[in-house]
Amino acid sequence: MTSINDVTTIEKDGNISIITLNSPPVNALSAPVREGLHKGITEARNDGESEAIIIICEGRTFIAGADISEFGQEPKGPSLFEVQEFIEDSNKPVIAAIHGTALGGGLEVALTCHYRIAVPSAKCGLPEVNLGLLPGAGGTQRLPRVVGVEKALQMVTSGQHIPAKQCLEMGLVDEIAAEDGLREGSINFAKKIVSENRPLVKISEMNDKVEAARGNENIFTDFRASIARRARGFLAPEYNIQCIEAAVNNSFDEGIKIERKLFMELVTGTQSAAQRYAFFAQRQVAKIPDIEPDTEIKPFSSIGVIGAGTMGGGISMNFANVGIPVTIIEQSQENLDKGLGIIRKNYENTANKGRITFEDVEKRTNLIKGSTDINDLSNCDLIIEAVFENMDLKKDIFKTLDNIAKKGAILATNTSALDVNEIAAQTSRPEDVIGLHFFSPANVMRLLEIVRGEKTSKSVVATSMKMAKSIGKVAAVVGVCPGFVGNRILAQRQREANKLILEGAMPWEVDDALFDFGFPMGPFAMSDLAGLDIGWDEDLSTGDTLRDKLCEAGRLGQKTGKGFYIYDEKRNKSPDTEVEKLIIEFSEKHQIKRREISKEEILERCLYPMINEGFKILEEGMAIRASDIDIVWINGYGWPMYEGGPMFYGQLIGYDKILKWHKEMEEKFGSDFSPSPYLEKVVNEKINLFG
Repeated sequence: MTSINDVTTIEKDGNISIITLNSPPVNALSAPVREGLHKGITEARNDGESEAIIIICEGRTFIAGADISEFGQEPKGPSLFEVQEFIEDSNKPVIAAIHGTALGGGLEVALTCHYRIAVPSAKCGLPEVNLGLLPGAGGTQRLPRVVGVEKALQMVTSGQHIPAKQCLEMGLVDEIAAEDGLREGSINFAKKIVSENRPLVKISEMNDKVEAARGNENIFTDFRASIARRARGFLAPEYNIQCIEAAVNNSFDEGIKIERKLFMELVTGTQSAAQRYAFFAQRQVAKIPDIEPDTEIKPFSSIGVIGAGTMGGGISMNFANVGIPVTIIEQSQENLDKGLGIIRKNYENTANKGRITFEDVEKRTNLIKGSTDINDLSNCDLIIEAVFENMDLKKDIFKTLDNIAKKGAILATNTSALDVNEIAAQTSRPEDVIGLHFFSPANVMRLLEIVRGEKTSKSVVATSMKMAKSIGKVAAVVGVCPGFVGNRILAQRQREANKLILEGAMPWEVDDALFDFGFPMGPFAMSDLAGLDIGWDEDLSTGDTLRDKLCEAGRLGQKTGKGFYIYDEKRNKSPDTEVEKLIIEFSEKHQIKRREISKEEILERCLYPMINEGFKILEEGMAIRASDIDIVWINGYGWPMYEGGPMFYGQLIGYDKILKWHKEMEEKFGSDFSPSPYLEKVVNEKINLFG
């Protein structure tokens, strides 16, 4: 065995040269890896006794992609294109031996090899679309030549990881090795290729599958329509499709030029910058500065949930989905039966869509036991209170839990805004109390705000983070303040949206502006979905607010067929002249002069105060990092990932512009627009929030 560089070795097994890469953690295509490949192929090509070349990797994976940290940096060593060309033009067959994952640039390297062998657990994919990019090293041109146009379109626009068996069926790999015998299997495969005098298969010269699709525009028209909803607003899916079109309608060399041009547009644009930022931010959010790696993790193998309503049921499903038993408590058998029935119905609906089996339905529902006796939670490791937002009720529950829960159990509240410290103070063990703010529907939404109280122990925080990961949540640790991080910022948008419709805009104009920005829905459509009567009491209604007027008129949202919008039997919404009239009358009554309001003003009024509130949250220490705020908003509120979250978006706009706007608005309209002192500090001292 000979070392080529710090990450590459070469050795011989008879007439087979074996190039081994070992660049932890994932053998990314850094400059040393590219250099090692180039030098290794050179040495093997020049070796008169060598008749075939194997590229294999140490560690947990084959080449798992590009080295993202090199993006935007001055290139060093041989380029990936040079390496690929050198592999493909080898006068000896080159075999990629794949374990773990061959992703992005890793798969693009493998596609320039003449053959590919993989272990059964291996997966291949081109996930660049998830970073706002497209495969920029020939992936969009070689892939359709191997797997066909339709499969290539699916792969490059979804970023899905394809299991080895399916890769074999698609022609993406040529052979499957034994799970623990990749090295031996690849050597035997190489010897077979040599003994059978198999040709040097160059995918770039395979044209049958792309030529078969030439002239069939329906392939692309239909595919665009099929992904329109999930791809809305994103540039990368469309650019990936255009590259596959180029593969169909052009020569390989021309297609490569188009791929490179579109790749450069994406990699230098703000969408990919935002998506790459979000990729790293989602990993950073799990790091809590004062919690050491060896912090005690408490058990969470049995869960108690108080409340079988929408939230309690959804929370319970999260744990049952991963095999953790749940005891769910309700006051009455009627409410308990109703809640358990809804859980079963949700599972059956999922099974009917083919996402789980009916066997899974039974297995998961059997893990959720119901009771009307809160004492049945006495042996639970983690108890989550999920009743409606009433402080007195929550206090009573935690007083009871303090008496019945076993020592060391974590006591959590699912409150979305109330003071976790006040709730914890009802117990003799505030160090065991934490806020676990699930988002509705709790079994679907990925975000979990972990609300750290003044006395919450590090062990409880660390355990909550581990638990969140185990049930597939993206967790962000936040501090105790009204609305925490997500709802506190949302309140700013809601305030301005409600003011805008009295000043001259209509609800659908506000919603359309935010929908076009990239949100799944605007604030008024969201209110209709949730129900306008949440927190509204008919007996106490005074008619002083627009919401009072709507609720008094029976306009409670989608559930009554009308709210800010009117809905048909399929819940499709339409603007309503009755609402328009009601809003105008309300403005006149309160002597608010209506005027034309532009889309630009709507966006500024709704988004800029959110950014300003984010600065206040950072100043108060209610969020650890600016990027944590963005992760909350991307995962919990539908902020478009290609805009990076409110704090990243503010940087794109320019914090100086945001500050100037707030000062001007404060002068005109008062303290609602007072800029955060920390925003001023960041602007004046040119502080980089993102390191």
